[in-house]
Amino acid sequence: MNRLITFFLLLFSCAASAQSGITWNMAMDVSGNAYGNMHPRVTMDRSGNPMLVWGRMSDESVFFSKWNGTSFSTPVKLNPEGLTIATASWMGPDIASHGDTVYVVVKQTPEMSDQNHIYIMNSYNAGASFSEPVRVDFIADSLSRFPTVTTDNEGNPIVAFMKFNSSFLDSRWVIAKSNDFGNTFATDIKASGWGGSNDVCDCCPGAIVSNGNSSAMLYRDNNSNIRDTWAGISNDNAASFSSGFNADNHNWMLMSCPSSGPDGVIIGDTLYSVFMNGSGSYRNYLSKSSISNSTNNSVSDLTGTITGLSQQNYPRISNSGNEAAIVWRQTVSGVSQLPILFTNDINNGFPATFDTVDVGNITNTDVALSDGKIFVVWQDDNSGTIKYRSGNYTPLFTNTKVISESTFTIYPNPASEIIAIQFDNADVNRELAVINVLGEVVFTQNSASSKVNVNASSLPAGIYFLQVKSDNHIFTQKFVKK
Repeated sequence: MNRLITFFLLLFSCAASAQSGITWNMAMDVSGNAYGNMHPRVTMDRSGNPMLVWGRMSDESVFFSKWNGTSFSTPVKLNPEGLTIATASWMGPDIASHGDTVYVVVKQTPEMSDQNHIYIMNSYNAGASFSEPVRVDFIADSLSRFPTVTTDNEGNPIVAFMKFNSSFLDSRWVIAKSNDFGNTFATDIKASGWGGSNDVCDCCPGAIVSNGNSSAMLYRDNNSNIRDTWAGISNDNAASFSSGFNADNHNWMLMSCPSSGPDGVIIGDTLYSVFMNGSGSYRNYLSKSSISNSTNNSVSDLTGTITGLSQQNYPRISNSGNEAAIVWRQTVSGVSQLPILFTNDINNGFPATFDTVDVGNITNTDVALSDGKIFVVWQDDNSGTIKYRSGNYTPLFTNTKVISESTFTIYPNPASEIIAIQFDNADVNRELAVINVLGEVVFTQNSASSKVNVNASSLPAGIYFLQVKSDNHIFTQKFVKK
């Protein structure tokens, strides 16, 4: 059997390179199985290096690891002692990034206690270090679970989570937004309830996605046990969710809980959402919807008829500009597969046939891509490890250049009077802003110089953020004023 799987893996590897335009490297382990492998989630830093979080069930921990150019770094435990984290194969911590600003959200265990909360851990240096956990959900005696995170155009975190009353009823999705890069959060606002019922599927994770001023809360509804995927829509940078629609339209009636949620991306005015629906058979679908009109335009299955296919689940989608990829898990003739659909221009749609990243013991998966690089990660329960496979492709469009981590330095930090910002190159126009923890801009300056001095003597002591805008990129670093 192992020889048969190896043969098919080699066969799929050749097909993947030929059909998708991706040149793949060999599949490898992120780390040993001592670190666990639950529910991996991946994002990219501004240089295109993948950053990964996952859970370990044995002690309810969350781990972080980052690509160093040749391999993943030794995993670092993010949760401090005394803060145990909810994780399983189908749900767990989530991660999002904006340039080199990184956010990880977790739910404290036991989940169903009003004394246990959702926390965020912030990094302003591409995961080199993280803040202590910051509480997100200030919800009195309510209960919370399933946190998910994205960022707005400025790099502030938008956190969504499921909320219940103290009796574990009135399930709904809410949004808590920060305007000071994850140091404080506003009171949550409701983003679900568009399907004729106030209740959502209370055991199904969701996904918050954002682009520009548009945000979409993707969730599985529960309207008298009809469990289709819906989207709550915001057009004011997640300040309010004023409309919503059914992104699914299958009218799936299910008396039990599927424990599976949607994912999505926003490109232009289009929301692309992927989800599993079990109406007739358990299959994955791609939905395309208009954000401005708050309407669903089309729903199609990810694959055609596959001989021996018994189930598909856990689809994930990622994009870099118009380049996009979808991965998921499926079982064919009793063997688990990790398929991928890739396009270098989503306006032309996805190909009619999928490629296969791996076969074997695939449980859950995720994908991230940036500027010609693609990383797929998955939970492998046979080895007890998280595996990854990287590849390269030729972008259809060339993105604007990115300031690398080594060219952007703030010193001294902490500072008392003058703060120096050092760049290696002097041929990039930049807009600098200093922002306090309330999200207020207290200083701005435009410069193309390699070194910029900021007079901070009049600033009150505290934490500040230096935001640098260059072309269509926004980078943020934290500094302390003594």
